Amino acid sequence: MPHRKDPHQALRPPTAILTRGFDPRLSVGSARPAVFRSSTYVFSSPEAAERAFQLATGKAQPLPGEDVELIYSRISHPNAEILEDQIVPLEAGARQAAVFNSGMAAIMTAFLSFLRPGDSLIYTMPSYGGTRHLIREFLEPFQITAVPVLAGRSSQMDEAIAAARNLRVIFIETPANPTMVMTDIGRAAQAAARHPDKPLVMVDNTFLGPTFQRPLLLGADLVLYSATKYLSGFSDMLAGVALAREPELIQRIRAQRIIFGNILQPDECWLLDGRLPTVSLRMNRQSKNAQRIAERLVEHPKVRVVHYPTLYTDAEQIKIRLAQCEHPGAIFSMELEGGREGAFAFLRRLRIARNAVSLGGVETLACHPRTTTHSSLSCEELERCGVTDELVRISVGIEDWHDLLADFEQALDGL
Repeated sequence: MPHRKDPHQALRPPTAILTRGFDPRLSVGSARPAVFRSSTYVFSSPEAAERAFQLATGKAQPLPGEDVELIYSRISHPNAEILEDQIVPLEAGARQAAVFNSGMAAIMTAFLSFLRPGDSLIYTMPSYGGTRHLIREFLEPFQITAVPVLAGRSSQMDEAIAAARNLRVIFIETPANPTMVMTDIGRAAQAAARHPDKPLVMVDNTFLGPTFQRPLLLGADLVLYSATKYLSGFSDMLAGVALAREPELIQRIRAQRIIFGNILQPDECWLLDGRLPTVSLRMNRQSKNAQRIAERLVEHPKVRVVHYPTLYTDAEQIKIRLAQCEHPGAIFSMELEGGREGAFAFLRRLRIARNAVSLGGVETLACHPRTTTHSSLSCEELERCGVTDELVRISVGIEDWHDLLADFEQALDGL
């Protein structure tokens, strides 16, 4: 498609997001991309059709600068191509991207692009409950050995990597959901490079996003997002993204995406593309709000502890945070007095913040992970990972932080 031409390679990311990957002349002069809702596309010639299928099925590789004609929207479509071009500048070190109809679709497709029966996977815990459910209910019965390592335990990660056989993937979610424990991406990448199997390091970067943490520059091979969260930012759509430094990785993932049929649809691609230029603006406001609030709530008598990067007390966690994060982000968790009853009472008393799962929207959300997002984990797993009855997770929005702080304080005062 001509939409994929990029004459702006030297531009800085905020400019490239708005200019690369789109030619207004191909959209009747529209200043911004239009929505292309076609399911099938007309070929310019039988030879062009043959070439398109050769490339789509992996029988050939595209030549430098080659414009490939579209076939069918399950394979690709103009809005996906535009979005995949324009999202790349957000992720430092990335060269290609693939978009999906949810974050879980991105994770599942990435796993199944590189894992086969008999292979091993190492992953950090706790991680999002849906990810853990996928590993336990699908990958393990598929005869893939899955080895959990507690987030932040660098020496244990080193040992697990060294001991693994047929190791294909190391999956890191950092900070961990919902405990906010960070894992050293660079150290894991170095351990992976020493392993004879040369496993891929995949990072779920949803919590800090490309604005605050850049896994590819730290040695990761693949970065995954639930674009539903900060990349979209308005809690009104589902999307997922995979980005990589090596185009071959994304090409393999796209080949699986064709089989699964989980590409992001044109309307959602169009919506998400229009929100990319404001990602850093929104995330910076949300991070500033969260830091101000977390650093005040830690003093409240009904709060046992606040889990937030600027409040780390562990030396290794402080070291990791300073090495790989530019800002602390907009999510924190609190352990409250009164156990589950105290946590539920706090959630019931909120007036501005909403009791809902998900995160990264412009509105503030709060939830009880043990009974919602992480309820699929066993009691033993929950205890080992620190997902306790008294833990509440907060995703801070762009409201005035004074109003949010007052809302949290009145809810805590009533416990």
